[in-house]
Order: sequence, then C-alpha cells, then structure tokens
Amino acid sequence: MNSKKINPQSFKLLMDNFEAVLESSYDGIYITDGDANTLYVNQSYERITGLKRKDVLGKNMKDLENKGILSQSASILVLKTKKMTTLLQGFRTGKEALVTSTPILDKKGNIILVVTNVRDVTELKGLKEELDENKVLAEKYYSEIEEMRLQLLESSEIVAEDKATIDILKKAMRVAKVDTTVLILGETGVGKEEIAKFVHKNSRRSEKQFIKVNCGAIPENLLESELFGYEKGAFTGALEKGKMGLFEVAGEGTIFLDEVGELPVNMQVKLLRVLQENKIQRIGGVKTIDVNVRVIAATNRDLEEMIKNNLFREDLYYRLNVVPIVIPPLRERKQDIIALLKYYLEFFNYKHGYNKKLDSRVIEVLLEYDWPGNIRQLRNLIERLVVMSNHDKIDVDDLPQKIVESCEGSLNGFDNLSLKEAVGRLESQMIERAYLRRGNVRDAAKDLGIDASTLVRKRKKYT
Repeated sequence: MNSKKINPQSFKLLMDNFEAVLESSYDGIYITDGDANTLYVNQSYERITGLKRKDVLGKNMKDLENKGILSQSASILVLKTKKMTTLLQGFRTGKEALVTSTPILDKKGNIILVVTNVRDVTELKGLKEELDENKVLAEKYYSEIEEMRLQLLESSEIVAEDKATIDILKKAMRVAKVDTTVLILGETGVGKEEIAKFVHKNSRRSEKQFIKVNCGAIPENLLESELFGYEKGAFTGALEKGKMGLFEVAGEGTIFLDEVGELPVNMQVKLLRVLQENKIQRIGGVKTIDVNVRVIAATNRDLEEMIKNNLFREDLYYRLNVVPIVIPPLRERKQDIIALLKYYLEFFNYKHGYNKKLDSRVIEVLLEYDWPGNIRQLRNLIERLVVMSNHDKIDVDDLPQKIVESCEGSLNGFDNLSLKEAVGRLESQMIERAYLRRGNVRDAAKDLGIDASTLVRKRKKYT
C-alpha cells in the first residue's frame, strides 16, 4: 500500500499552524511528557495563572508542586491513574483555575503526553459571589414587595385646622430633620400613623422604606421571627432559605411600631437591644446583623402606669420616649371636626358618585359629640351617612340614635345655672358653633340672624 509522505517543510508549516491554534485558545493549554516534564504552555495560560513560561517550561510538575507554584498537579494524577482528571488548582499568585488533564497514549498504552486545559474560575468565583449577593438582594426585594403589597405607603392626608394639630405638625417637622426615636401617644383613632408617616416623609430617609408593624396584631409566638427573621431550619415550618425580618426589610428607612405597649416583656428586652446596639440576630442564627433604621413607636396605652405594674420595661420606655408627641383626642380639637367633616364628605361623595350635603343641625350634633373613636370613627360615620341616607341633604334623622341621644344628654348641664348664666352659656355655644361651621363672621352672623358687628362683640365677650 502506498502512503503519502509529508516533506519536512510541510511538516514545519503544519506544526506552526498547530501552535497558532493553541495560542489562539482563550483557555490555557499546558502540555507535559510522560514523565511530567513541561513541554509547552500557551499565552492564555500565562494570562490566567499569572505565571510566565520561563518559570515552568522544562520543569517537572512535582518540583512545581513542592515549591508551591501550583497547589496540586492534575498531570501527576493522570500519570498515576491513566484517566482524565479534573480539579481546582490554586497558584501562589492567588488565582484559581479549573484544570482538566487528558492522557495521550501510544500503541502500547503508555502515556507519552498529558494535555491540560486550564479555565479561569477566579472571575467565575467573583460572579458567583455577585450572584449570591444578588440572591440576597432579591430575597430582600421580594420581602419588601410582599410587605408593600400588604401595606402601601399612601399619601399622608392630614387635615389640620385646630391650633393644637398645627402645633403637633410643627413639632413633627422639627423632629423629622434629626435622626432620633419618636414616641407618639394618643387615643385610638387620633391619627398616630399619619403623624408617623409625616415624620418619615419629611426626614432624610424619605426615599427609603416605611414599614408599619402592628405589635398587637401579630401572634406572640411569631413576633420575633417577623421582626428579626430566622435562618433556614430554625424551627418546624420555617422556609427552606430562611426569612428576613422587618428590621432588615426596612433597610435604611423607618420602622413604625404601632401599639408598642402590646409587646410581651421578652420582646421588649430584644427591642431594647436593637435600640442600644443597632444590631439584630435572626432566630437560629449565630451572627449579629447591623441595622440602620429609624424607630417610631406609638401606643394608646399609659406606659408609665404599665411600668408601675411591671408590664413595660422602664429602660425601654426611656429609649423610646426621646421625643414624645402627644395627640389630643378629637373632642378637644373642635376646629378639626368641621374640617374633617368637609374633607370626608367630599371624599366619599366623589368615591361613591353622590353630591350630598350635611344639614346644619347635623353639624351641631357632631360638634357636640365626644367621638370616642376619634378620626377613624368620624371617617366611618361620614361614609355610612353618604351611602345610606335617602336624600341629598343628610339630616339628624340619618344619624345613629346613640349619637343623637349622647348629645342631647350633654346639653342638660344648665340645671344649676341662673337664667342669665344659662342664656350666656347657650349664646356662647351657638356663636362658636356657627363660626366653626361657617369659618367666617359674615356667614355665621347670617345663620344666627344677627349683625356681623354684634357677633364680633359677643364672641369677644365670651372668649
């Protein structure tokens, strides 16, 4: 059989082309003989490992291992096993590479060459770390989205006409500019959450999260995991990957602890630690996590009385009560009642497609009413009146009987007065209500059937 011979020039050209192919490889190529002596390395190997050809060419792999130039040689393992081997190789330059060594056998099964492919994983490790960080961020964003889905930070609608409310807003604006803890006190429904939102929106953290936590609505056995989170496997039923707590979800924003007086004593201790050290620890975790979050707390309970009864920690009280904001009940803010009635009447007319008005007698009754549920009760009442009344003008007959009766009872305080005193008190009340209802002297005087100058004189007399 005739065989085609390759002349020396053609062979040299072939080898030059073969070397050009090896040099163009993005992966590193490392070739040893059957005794682990280095025969060839390409330029990609130099780039990936940081080693120079002159440092390894002609050197035995065992010597390179012993000198610490390589952490472990796949070529040596191949010479022992005669099988392709893959391992993670480290270099004293600090770089790491995934190496795959493949044996080249002669006809007798002896290894004549070991060709090693070297792929840089230093960059891949960096990408993996970045991916892990992104997964943590994704978990955080998911938690934020879930929290925001349940609790949207709506525009703060604060109606303020009364001097007491305006003074509160001025104080809230001042404290918003400094990064300190705020304790908001007041009866149920007075607007504590709205003031907390107002502080957040006017603070340096306004672009960050506002997370509300109702301490009284979360079961005691879930409270710690909700606030501080947990690691995977922390308890039966825990999510496989663990869960961030709301302090972490809040990020660099504001966490609003509503009904903080409902916290059990054991949780009070842990909250105190957060306020003192700005650190939390997840359930089942061993490391502490730094947090940078502003705390605003609120309660309708008498915390000082609770301290006396050992129901609330005194040290936590002083930590929370750095700047107290006390919101008076609605019955002490008569001018706000008028403004709120107008605001919610317009709001619910628009929402439900009506154009209803309040009879002046209805306003008289509602001004006299004590509002034990404060703004929340007023809001609900106005929606009920708009939806359920049969006529465009809402009359006293549309009011709940309980409200009407309570106001009638409150007008029975004239029994021990002389006629002159009773007339003076009634006149004073009617003038003030008319002025609050109308908002100006001319219309108030018209409602009362007197001159504007007379109303001004009498109003001055009774104030």
